[in-house]
Amino acid sequence: MEKMRRTKVVDVLRSTAFGTTVNVKGWVRTHRSSKSVDFIALNDGSTINNVQVVVDPSTIDENILKQVTTGSCINVVGELVESVGSGQAVEVKCQEIEIYGLCGNDYPMQKKGQSFEVMRKNAHLRLRTNTFGAVMRIRHNMAIAIHDYFHKHGYFYFHSPIITGSDCEGAGQMFQVTTKNLYDLKKDEKGSIIYDDDFFGKQTSLTVSGQLEGELGATALGAIYTFGPTFRAENSNTPRHLAEFWMIEPEIAFIDLDDLMDIEEDFIKYCVQWALDYCQDDLAFLNKMIDKTLIERLKSVLAGSFVRLPYTEGIKILEEAVANGRKFEFPVSWGMDLASEHERYLVEEHFKRPVIMIDYPKDIKAFYMKINEDGKTVQGTDVLFPQIGEIIGGSVREENYDKLMGEIERRHIPMKDMWWYLDTRKYGTCPHGGFGLGFERLLLFVTGMQNIRDVIPFPRTPKTAEF
Repeated sequence: MEKMRRTKVVDVLRSTAFGTTVNVKGWVRTHRSSKSVDFIALNDGSTINNVQVVVDPSTIDENILKQVTTGSCINVVGELVESVGSGQAVEVKCQEIEIYGLCGNDYPMQKKGQSFEVMRKNAHLRLRTNTFGAVMRIRHNMAIAIHDYFHKHGYFYFHSPIITGSDCEGAGQMFQVTTKNLYDLKKDEKGSIIYDDDFFGKQTSLTVSGQLEGELGATALGAIYTFGPTFRAENSNTPRHLAEFWMIEPEIAFIDLDDLMDIEEDFIKYCVQWALDYCQDDLAFLNKMIDKTLIERLKSVLAGSFVRLPYTEGIKILEEAVANGRKFEFPVSWGMDLASEHERYLVEEHFKRPVIMIDYPKDIKAFYMKINEDGKTVQGTDVLFPQIGEIIGGSVREENYDKLMGEIERRHIPMKDMWWYLDTRKYGTCPHGGFGLGFERLLLFVTGMQNIRDVIPFPRTPKTAEF
């Protein structure tokens, strides 16, 4: 076969250069045969849509044509023609076929309509399916949207460390990083492990958040964002938790609570609009196959402003709902951390639009949040979304050294790990705030997928670290 420049399927489908010769390469989705004509649906991952390759079986070696099975990888040269059939505008009239990779009938992704559970066991091959191709292209587009938003608004992309000696917010068990021999650990007379001979000379872990280092960046560069992997060693086997996930964490100097809520709403609307603008084909597929209300829900988020709701008012609404016969699995009382069912009630049933909840009791929030004048609540902001619950968690940070020290001492946070963080309050402190968005939570919302394991290529969850 004479070497030609390959054209991606996405570009072939847009082309009107009928009569020209094109070269397409990809994986076979389906192959239908008859005596007079064969139809091969070919996909190369560049789009959800397949290009139809039309083959006159009398022009191609019968043995080659027999080997073109679902999942096999082929190289096709042919003429670009207008399609006579419905469903596509163009097709490729095959002149030559070369087989790159055969695919036997034991190929796990052959059957239609298999469960997501089965697909997770074959996560190395599920990426080739229509659903996961769509999800991964949307994942890419959301990453681009995030960088685009912050770049346009004058933020600097800031790389916080993945290996750290501090736990950001008591956010859960951390994965330890060590080069020590775990079979022969040196311990002191109290039984504590001695880290002197470890790589960093101290106990270190994978980060749960880039926020604390992000605050250092914001108090120098004005506005930064981090976007990278974070790790939580919680034994949470739920459809909403991963042990390794990606977080977007902007941190901004000189903002107050109202500014922060404005940024959160503007940012998330920008991402949703980006998906509607640039992922139309993939969203249309997911809307048809996964969630028939997906596009309608994405548009509804853009339609109005988010509700801004003090926690105390939110609790009153939930208590009234209980009094009127609404049943919740978890009881409602002031001072509790809202469960997902409570968040979703407020968003989906009561207000019917996204809610930014503020002014939480300080005891259920992190040590660094700015305490309100009542001394009981803090300037935390949780953005609550339909189907997801909390999608963003943020706050105005406590910039006063003495108040921050008071919280650290009250909560018995080990000071030796926090000296560098406190220096930002000692030397030229400034008002500042920021938030964290779990990237996979955003993707759950934008794709309509039901399980967080299905919006990341290779999920890491308790007892699962395959691929």
